[in-house]
Amino acid sequence: MAQREIQLDQETFSCWICLDLLTDPVAVSCGHSFCMSCIKTRWDTEDDKRVYSCPQCKKSFTPRPVLEKNTMLAALAEELKKTGPPAAPADPCCAGPEDVACDVCTGRKVKAWKSCLQCLASYCDRHLQSHYDAPPLKKHKLVEPSKKLQENVCSLHDEVRKTFCGTDQQSICYLCSVDQHKGHNSVWAAAGSTERQRELEGSRRNIQQRIQDREKDVELLQQELEAINGSADKAVEHSEKMFTKLIRLMKKRRSDVRQQIRSQQQTEVSRVKELQEKLEQEITELKRKDAELHELSHTQDHNLHLCPSVSALSPSTHSSSIKIRPLTHFEDVTAAVSQVRVKLQDALREGWTNISHTLTGVEVLLPQPEPKTRAEFFTYSRDLTLDPNTANTLLFLSEGNRKATFALQHQSYPRHPDRFTGWFQVLSRESLTGCCYWEVERGGTGVTVAVSYKKISRAGSSDQCLFGHNNKSWALDCDDNGYNFWFNKVQTPVSGPPSSRVGVYLDHRAGILSFYSVCETMTLLHRVQTTFTQPLQAGLRICYSGSSAEFIKVR
Repeated sequence: MAQREIQLDQETFSCWICLDLLTDPVAVSCGHSFCMSCIKTRWDTEDDKRVYSCPQCKKSFTPRPVLEKNTMLAALAEELKKTGPPAAPADPCCAGPEDVACDVCTGRKVKAWKSCLQCLASYCDRHLQSHYDAPPLKKHKLVEPSKKLQENVCSLHDEVRKTFCGTDQQSICYLCSVDQHKGHNSVWAAAGSTERQRELEGSRRNIQQRIQDREKDVELLQQELEAINGSADKAVEHSEKMFTKLIRLMKKRRSDVRQQIRSQQQTEVSRVKELQEKLEQEITELKRKDAELHELSHTQDHNLHLCPSVSALSPSTHSSSIKIRPLTHFEDVTAAVSQVRVKLQDALREGWTNISHTLTGVEVLLPQPEPKTRAEFFTYSRDLTLDPNTANTLLFLSEGNRKATFALQHQSYPRHPDRFTGWFQVLSRESLTGCCYWEVERGGTGVTVAVSYKKISRAGSSDQCLFGHNNKSWALDCDDNGYNFWFNKVQTPVSGPPSSRVGVYLDHRAGILSFYSVCETMTLLHRVQTTFTQPLQAGLRICYSGSSAEFIKVR
């Protein structure tokens, strides 16, 4: 019980500012006591206002009170110090670097409980008590602790910003409302804050809806991933089975061919050997008969005519009955197998091309949405340069090969198979795939902005070489009087605001080609939806002397 009384005494004799036991205590006329150094420091900050207040009850004093040490309080405080260390306040919680600290506490800073929008200060639980007790302070607006209270003070007039300017969408003080913001649509900050809260709530609802939509998209993509993996696994499994069957079939056909060759080989060998044996037997018989006749022809017996006659010869196998084919034997089979191999290679090559095109055609995600603003287009910007090897000799290239000008005399370009010889055209050095954006600044009239496959014809003045007059190029003719789009000799009149600059957007995968008139704003002139089978190159054609066109660096 005695310890509890000491605890109460320690709280009673603690400074309301620093929360420690009173040191050199002084009492002001309202009856509250503080450390001499604490109250002096506090009142030093109020010298410019010439009005001094009690930190605890906010009572004002004018002039600044003279402070004298209260010896009785000092003695009691010294006595309490001997009983042990001073107790901490009811809810001691020191403010960390990330916390909002009480502006009243000195020395050890306590975490703020609330911030006051009128006082522009933050208070701990103890120092906030006056806002609950003092009638003038009860009307103050208390909010959650904030480190941005000073942002609510006008830097020009050092006044609290209590008004919201709807015209400029910012908080202002009263003096601003009658000065810089005079005549603007202004409301009290509270009303503006309420409106702003509604806007923020609307924005939050939109964000939350987008979060839900994106979560659904993520779920759909996850399902798509599983479907892709499952489909790919099945395709691999099926292709493995098909190729295994194909390999098994090839092995069987190889075995069949080998077996048939060997079988036919044995048949032919047997036939030849049989005939060979007959011939050898006939040769043996003929040799025996020849020996008999030789012996008889050399006898001296006059009674030769009385000798038995020579036995008749067996029928002879005439050599003309033996048909020997040219030395091809099984070479015809080899040729036939080789022909099968060639046909099979062609079939596999064609089949692989189809398989490859099918694989590259597998697309899961939708194409990128076409940009809406020029800044969005810039995210796809490409720095393009002109290829001197493609330029007609009457086109003069400059600005680092980004600008082409119709010259009055031929340029000394070396011979090159890629050069346009009949039309005054030039292609970019860079190939274009994916999403690309570039801009062309034209000088003069008679300029064509185009894209083309690399394999467009170059030599001569036929339509196969002219941008937009074949199925390998797309072209927008730009003139002071308007625009015309060309593809495969088909002309399409295009309406739009005249401009010296044309923007071109290409989404190669989606097959989108768009032309824009670029002034203060971007206006769509013409859009193409097709299928691009090869990389593209940007092209320029200049028809009249002195006219020019340049790829502009855009950022």
